[in-house]
Amino acid sequence: MKLHHLRDLLAVADHGSLRAAAREIGIAQPAMTRSIQELERELGVALFERRSRGIVPTAIGEAFIRRARSVDNELLRARDEVAQLRGLTHGSVRVALSMVPHMALLPEVLRPFRQRFPDVRLDILDAVFPTVAAEVQDGTIDCYVGPPPENLPEGLLVEKLFDNTRVIVGRRGHPLGSARSLSELVEAEWLTTSITAQAEHELGPLFAQHGLRPPTLVMQAHSALTLIVTLLYSDLLAMLPSQWMRFPLTRDVLQAFDISEPLAAPPICIIQRAGLPLTPAAEHLCDLLRRAAAHMGTGNAGDAVGV
Repeated sequence: MKLHHLRDLLAVADHGSLRAAAREIGIAQPAMTRSIQELERELGVALFERRSRGIVPTAIGEAFIRRARSVDNELLRARDEVAQLRGLTHGSVRVALSMVPHMALLPEVLRPFRQRFPDVRLDILDAVFPTVAAEVQDGTIDCYVGPPPENLPEGLLVEKLFDNTRVIVGRRGHPLGSARSLSELVEAEWLTTSITAQAEHELGPLFAQHGLRPPTLVMQAHSALTLIVTLLYSDLLAMLPSQWMRFPLTRDVLQAFDISEPLAAPPICIIQRAGLPLTPAAEHLCDLLRRAAAHMGTGNAGDAVGV
């Protein structure tokens, strides 16, 4: 098995066509076909099957492609690491950040990271862990920063940066803005985020804990922009991390309700693969995130747990 076999395999998987994959790489289609056939002969299994709209991986092909993609990502990071250890500053770092690190940490790390690695391309995704779990596992994403999932896949390392709290948020001048208890908000309509796979799990247990009927969920948002626009132009409420009320773009247009019940939030963590070091640039970014978290006065940065 040669590296070009893995390259061709991933190209076909990404494009769903031998012709498109060959064109993307810049080789003739017969050469691409021959490469896939050689790989299938070596493995003794079919990796793709023909469908009406192209070719798709078989079940075994899917499993092998996941491994091949991980190998390809490691080779890319190995090249970046060698270059960075030689004093060069090119390459790329790809991270996924939830809303809280976007608001509380990213403003503190952008400038120093660019000063240290001016030629490294920083690729940042706005996401929560369930949407990027596979990419963190196969190394497509260097690390994720945000609330951890309830059940973390094996082979990942979780490092807590800080604990967090939440607030009930609505637009300025909201008709329920004087509420002091969750019991006064049972008639409200709610906007939920995508931190959990099932939206009702975000607010339902909190209301049940205080003997209240489940809240009325009318919308789920998958981005900060959707949250902001919806809260500003409706009477929907949301339970959000407290950083929303300190962020310059939202603190003057949203209102935090002075609710007496405590509103705990998941901690903010760094999640990365265990046993595989980050490139110097990616590790430097994580170190800057740790420093920014420590400056928040939490005292929790650095607690690591292998899962």
